[in-house]
Amino acid sequence: MARKIHPTSYRLGINKDWESRWMPQGGNYPKYLQEDEVIRKIINEKIGKAGIDRVEIERTHNQHKITIRSARPGIVIGRGGKGIEELSKAIQKEIGSETPLNLNVEEVKRTEVSASVMAQNIAWDIERRMRYRRVMKRHIDIASQNRDIQGVKIKLAGRLNGAEIARSEQMLKGKLPLTTIRANIDYGETTAVTTYGAIGIKVWLYKGEIFDKK
Repeated sequence: MARKIHPTSYRLGINKDWESRWMPQGGNYPKYLQEDEVIRKIINEKIGKAGIDRVEIERTHNQHKITIRSARPGIVIGRGGKGIEELSKAIQKEIGSETPLNLNVEEVKRTEVSASVMAQNIAWDIERRMRYRRVMKRHIDIASQNRDIQGVKIKLAGRLNGAEIARSEQMLKGKLPLTTIRANIDYGETTAVTTYGAIGIKVWLYKGEIFDKK
């Protein structure tokens, strides 16, 4: 089994669900796929600081339902709901569709068990010029204190600490059975933009097995 397989796609339909749920009609698959990418890009650009864990897109014949799981839902909603209205207008304008949008915001109460939110927090720390080894160790310690987390792995790649040559470093604590399908692996990745280049960040969290042993 190759090590580069995506942990989520490897488990789709078994213990992971699709983030985009729709059935294309009349050869509209490329169009829908491009719209989904545009929607996710706008959300990351507009409210990326809100700590986005997951964006689910569901299409029906009469509306687009978008569910945003965020660590800071107040930033998404805005004062008096103004933020979510502006986000809806931006998405509607960009995709050029007259189909009504239904935006829902859900709060991620435990950010330490979200790989995507952890990756974004690591990126923000690195962008503030904190030492990457200290950042990795701190987030691993935070995750390890949670009973639901049985293993955590963080990998960084790029010009770490402004080094002349790009390299990758990783830290692992606990166990991480990536090839076990019944293992609940939460995966997240993002990019930290620094003055000396982009640094890729990947986070794996092992939350135990989905199916009970017989």
